[in-house]
Amino acid sequence: MKNNLRKEYNINEISELLPHAYPFLLIDRIFDITPGESLSALKNVTINEPFFQGHFPKNPIMPGVLIVEAMAQAGAMLLHASLPDLSEKTLIYFMGMDKVKFRKPVVPGDQLILQCRFLKRRGNAAKMASVAYVNEIVVVEAELMAGYGEKND
Repeated sequence: MKNNLRKEYNINEISELLPHAYPFLLIDRIFDITPGESLSALKNVTINEPFFQGHFPKNPIMPGVLIVEAMAQAGAMLLHASLPDLSEKTLIYFMGMDKVKFRKPVVPGDQLILQCRFLKRRGNAAKMASVAYVNEIVVVEAELMAGYGEKND
């Protein structure tokens, strides 16, 4: 499955590559990957999400920081598909974000489309541009940095 030309990944395949688990695995499906270039992913936002209990009970809005985390997880999947030197023991971690803009709230029932574009790689770090959409309207945009190295088992 790893580092090939597949265009789609389901939740089980995503969870094999990312270290996240419920309730913190925030992407449901990858529906397009072009290794070394771009990725498109989906997050179905439902009222059952645990964060809606407190954010906000009478006006549920997905926390912006979790949208950025979903974007970062999509970026990690793009790195897995793009960098053949990454092994199954490689841990990709979030290093930073620039130019973050929150445009519109994300609410239960929305389908969050996450698009990442590979910008550059330097050493054991990479930078990606990412945009989140709901109904083709930009809700969040950011440049994200990720680092990677071997897991400590």
